[in-house]
Amino acid sequence: MKVFLTGASSGLGSALARRYAAQGAVLGLYARRVDSLQQLAGALAPATCSVYAGDVRDASSLRAAANDFIARYGTPDIVVANAGVSIGTLTAHQDDNDAFRTVLDTNVLGMVHTFQPFLSALVAEKRGKLVGVASVAGFRGLPGSGAYSASKAAAISYLESLRVELAGSSVDVITLCPGYIATPMTEKNPYPMPFLLSADEAARLIVRAISRGRRFYVFPWQMAWLGRVLRALPRPVYDWAFARAPRKPRTGQG
Repeated sequence: MKVFLTGASSGLGSALARRYAAQGAVLGLYARRVDSLQQLAGALAPATCSVYAGDVRDASSLRAAANDFIARYGTPDIVVANAGVSIGTLTAHQDDNDAFRTVLDTNVLGMVHTFQPFLSALVAEKRGKLVGVASVAGFRGLPGSGAYSASKAAAISYLESLRVELAGSSVDVITLCPGYIATPMTEKNPYPMPFLLSADEAARLIVRAISRGRRFYVFPWQMAWLGRVLRALPRPVYDWAFARAPRKPRTGQG
């Protein structure tokens, strides 16, 4: 099995790499922090790993990484677009424009850039899985997280479009919608995070869902039920309930 994974240097990405390495997979690990990637690859020995330093907002960087991975190992069986950022934003602040752009470019275009260089090979070979990590936060707009909620809603719709486009190609598109996961991206959240999962447990559930070919997977199961309730709430009720909800801080990532 061959797996290419973005956002691999920490958190959920690192946990996924460990899970797949334990299964004997050949790994392509892509993230911004090359030192962390190299440390992870060393810890995964004797698993076969190639590390690629880059930002998913840079399409040329991902294209070069994909070309190298295919040249070394062949077309991957699984491509996981996991890289993402979460930054508190408020439209009233002009200073947040750059934060909006960073979140949307990373969480949406970064997914496109991840899949694009592998797509023709997967379609030609009539196999493989494209896996996108979205979020329950994409189900409704959360106060103080306009950029993040918008990016994850866009990711959900993009993945659905891609799945329909690839119907009949034997290339599966899998949408993952986790709730809260204990990672560096959530550790600064100043509010309760119900049904919080460890990164390792989240990775276990994800690997299982991918192996089963789930098209749309919300987890943990408690969050799946809560997500159904949130989506069903009438707008006036939702607006009233969340108008005073705690918000992610505007400064810094997390």
